[in-house]
Amino acid sequence: MPIATIRTHTTGPSHRRSSRPKLSNARRLGLAGLAAVGVSFGFARYGYGLFLPDIRDDFDLPMSALGLIGSATYAGYLVALVLVGILAARVGPRALVTVGGLSATVGMTLVALANGWPALVAGLILAGTSPGWIWAPYSDAAERMVLPERRERVLALIPSGTAFGVAAAGPLALMLHGSSWTYAWLLFGAGALAATIYNIRVLPAGPATRGRRPPRLGLGWFARRQAVPLYLTALSYGVVGSVFWLLAVDAITTAAPSGDHDGIAALFWTAMGTAGTAGIFAGAVFARLGLRRSHVALFGLLAVASTLLGSAPSALAAVGVSAVLYGPSFMAGSALLAVWSYQVFPERPTTGFSATVFFLGIGTIAGPAAAGALAAHHGVGSALVAAAALSVATWLTPPPAR
Repeated sequence: MPIATIRTHTTGPSHRRSSRPKLSNARRLGLAGLAAVGVSFGFARYGYGLFLPDIRDDFDLPMSALGLIGSATYAGYLVALVLVGILAARVGPRALVTVGGLSATVGMTLVALANGWPALVAGLILAGTSPGWIWAPYSDAAERMVLPERRERVLALIPSGTAFGVAAAGPLALMLHGSSWTYAWLLFGAGALAATIYNIRVLPAGPATRGRRPPRLGLGWFARRQAVPLYLTALSYGVVGSVFWLLAVDAITTAAPSGDHDGIAALFWTAMGTAGTAGIFAGAVFARLGLRRSHVALFGLLAVASTLLGSAPSALAAVGVSAVLYGPSFMAGSALLAVWSYQVFPERPTTGFSATVFFLGIGTIAGPAAAGALAAHHGVGSALVAAAALSVATWLTPPPAR
């Protein structure tokens, strides 16, 4: 079996050379996943929304154009997902995560050095592909490295890396705003490179060796009945999340008193990320409540957070509550998709999860473009409230009761 080839403890000379306790495979994989997801989502993807006001001022771009750029970054993410689904069984998780990490490193560095909007867009799109390369392969890595009874806990833990990335990005935005925002993106790139190197050391190389042939991937394999509510939930989650991440900071800075908007926005981002680190407990919550009740709770909290920010962006209490609710519920929502997908596609986890996240990616493409157009005509608040309504509608596509 694959698990037998990767052991936590060693014997013989290599064991005698070091008396330091070694981390279990589950913990090593969890840390690697937290780091990679943190830089790819927390920096490469959501950093655009955090620094949107500075980018808009530097490049003199209208809101409609910024929304289209946001959709373009998600289109790159979608392309990466398709390639991951095709390549996962052939090359294994290490190669895919490495490509994603280098995409984040190079893309964010290019954004920092851009002197015109073409280079800016190219860097954002390249960096935006990194989550597509990185997230799904951990499903296969968990199958190869982690005992069956711990896999779902590890898969639920990894998405919360986004929260740690967001929490780190907030203070950087507080210190490096205005014309200095590019230095933050250089630091983002350095963090992505460090996370990539660590993942190269941890993740298994090459495809898994199995005693059975993988199933043929016809349309019926992807379109199994139990996958339909999963796909619809992922689609909605993609729309709701992309709208919030794109417009939250802009809503706050527009409503804030002159001179205070940079600090308030950075504090909001930091609070959201810090609260989101509670997502590391998502696996325990799912085990206690089950996926169906967790689904209802998470999308309800996302709706409340979006409504508060959309309807009262100038009220500090509403903004604070929105951050505290949105952070953990969004991180746990990612974990819910990972665990749910693993249950629906146990025979080829990465390919199945790539299909799931493909629908999420469609939502993330449609969300920013639609939100940018809606915000241009009716205001940012209207777009956020519309996202809240969609979040409530997602209650109609719950996981099966277990």
